Amino acid sequence: MRSRLASPFADDIVAFLEFKRGLGYGYERGEFTLRAFDRFAAMRCPSRAALRSLPGIIREWLARKDRKPITLAAEHVVIRQFCLFRRRHDSKAFVPPRAWAPASTRSNFLPRILSKDDVRRVLHGASFLGRPAFRASVYRALLLILYCTGLRFGEALRLRVRDVDIDGLVLFVVRSKGRARWVPFHRSLAPELRRYLRARRVYAPARPDDRFFVGQDRERLLAKTASETVRRLLCKAGLKPPSGRTGARPYDFRHAFAVHRLERWYRAGVDLHMRLPWLSAYMGHDNILGTEKYLHATPWLLDAAARRLRRRLTRRRKSA
Repeated sequence: MRSRLASPFADDIVAFLEFKRGLGYGYERGEFTLRAFDRFAAMRCPSRAALRSLPGIIREWLARKDRKPITLAAEHVVIRQFCLFRRRHDSKAFVPPRAWAPASTRSNFLPRILSKDDVRRVLHGASFLGRPAFRASVYRALLLILYCTGLRFGEALRLRVRDVDIDGLVLFVVRSKGRARWVPFHRSLAPELRRYLRARRVYAPARPDDRFFVGQDRERLLAKTASETVRRLLCKAGLKPPSGRTGARPYDFRHAFAVHRLERWYRAGVDLHMRLPWLSAYMGHDNILGTEKYLHATPWLLDAAARRLRRRLTRRRKSA
């Protein structure tokens, strides 16, 4: 790990990550932030003099352009925890005050709830991906898992071959932002996954510990590569402009899964309040509060709720 870090803070970062892992935290997102900070600090001040320049480096890091306040606030938390860890060994070590975090930590971004036709267009675009030919199989299977199970993008990419039980119709998701969990899927997804796995075995070894999704290196599909490819597919499908931060995102498949699940429950006439804890556990949230941001009031849901309320009021008037 140390060899891939370049700033004067590399040893401290390694020690901090080991400390966090020793407490049982996965801390993947925190490591991603610290690695980005390490690269930033290495460019600004590559020598040990950076230790004296840490306040200025952190201020410059938090003042980066084109970053959402909520993202900068999350990065501030990680950097502050790292600095507090350094203070354990050096009482004079600098710790950025909480006031340095952006004032606004609320995101006003509204995800695009992909329709079934939207998903079909993206899948159609995936079938025309270029070399190697195996790419089309990879992204079709990835997109179907994202839409049909609501897995987080990183969770899908971290699946191992042993985690995908096609005969048992279940995925095993290792601990990610909470607890590990089993994720059952509909039998209609099984033939797609079998087809992909056959193609994968031709392309690369498929031992139990190998990644289920692989890229050109035949070992793993990198998150950055997968995310950029899915973004291009969304652009090709007309769901996202060629540039900018607007339009559909790869993560919107998870939002679509949650909303479409609600719509199916509404059509079935089930009690949503009874079923929401099921959805929360299925999506890997510790409680229903984490699921709320995925529960969007689409026109169909609003119309269905209005019709249900109208029927109840009509029955009450007739019985009065």
